[in-house]
Amino acid sequence: MAFKDVVGQLSIKTSLINRSRAGRMPHANLLLGATGSGTLALALALTQYLLCEQATEDDACGVCSHCQKTSRFIHPDVHFSFPTIGANAISDHFLPEWRQAITAHPYMDVNQWLQKIGAENKQGNITKEECVSIIRKLSLKTFEDNPKILLMWLPEFLGKEGNRLLKMIEEPPDNTIFILVAEDQHLILNTILSRCQLITVHPLGDEEIVGGLMEKGLTSDEAHRMAFFANGNFQEALVLTEQESDDSTARFLTWMRQTYKGHPVEMVNWVEDFSKLGREQQKHFLKYALHFLRELMVIKIAGALQVRLRGEELDTATKMSAVLELDQIEHLVKLFNDCIFSVERNAHPKILFLDASIKMHQIMRQKSLETYQGLPYLYMA
Repeated sequence: MAFKDVVGQLSIKTSLINRSRAGRMPHANLLLGATGSGTLALALALTQYLLCEQATEDDACGVCSHCQKTSRFIHPDVHFSFPTIGANAISDHFLPEWRQAITAHPYMDVNQWLQKIGAENKQGNITKEECVSIIRKLSLKTFEDNPKILLMWLPEFLGKEGNRLLKMIEEPPDNTIFILVAEDQHLILNTILSRCQLITVHPLGDEEIVGGLMEKGLTSDEAHRMAFFANGNFQEALVLTEQESDDSTARFLTWMRQTYKGHPVEMVNWVEDFSKLGREQQKHFLKYALHFLRELMVIKIAGALQVRLRGEELDTATKMSAVLELDQIEHLVKLFNDCIFSVERNAHPKILFLDASIKMHQIMRQKSLETYQGLPYLYMA
């Protein structure tokens, strides 16, 4: 991938190119930005630029042998590390799927990736064995007269295993460059952060997304509509162009209606169905729920003119704004954040979401918020 293929982010592109041309590229870099902002695409473009034999002031040449290998993600001196599934899994086991995924979706999120490799109920991680594999590969000589590059996507999944890489990151072998791509700084070990040059990548502007969508054949009106709803996430904009509605949207609106009405059978049936999803899909759903509530707060405070919801979402949110107060929405936000915390710790999904459904009904029907605040979390017991 070349810099010209990366949507927007002109200032970041210029900075990375200037550092490379001046020979001031740090040996450990961390690109930090929200999902869909282009952090992975930028890392792939930087990798190609660093290896290009005839790089210009603007981009990699795209025709030299190094560019050809890098663009197909088969360069022997470029090593990839990313979340996988399985207790002893390493990234090399999933390289064919990885190459397909980043070729088709360089703006993908972790849920899309984990579902592609069949995560289902399993959570992604970067294992101890993966760290050992990284140390081994980077300790070898280069195959060609190039820097060795490790591109790690989502070091948040390292957890405490990241301690195994500290010495390698702080004192890497000669001519070795680390490019880490992250979304949540708070989930990365401080000892890793302190050893990296942090490069903050801001969400894409609407006009940048419009430009990227129009290059893919959308009309100006279509692109502007998708960009507005995507809220800086180019992958979300691409998804919106391919489907009229999202499964998370329909599932969440059904959940809200059923818990508001408080019909036990409907709530239990919804939980039974939802609990069959994998944990990563459950977390993805809850993150959508938080997005919906944020937009609902905007409606309550400023009206619906600038809300990033569409169709049935907007209609439901507008109706809900008339019956829910800000403190109720805040309690729902806390509840969903608590659910994410519990999903990550392997809570029993049926107990977790049935308990959450009951609490949602109590919150939305104003059955004593003080009582709600004192309720025990059944799934934490």
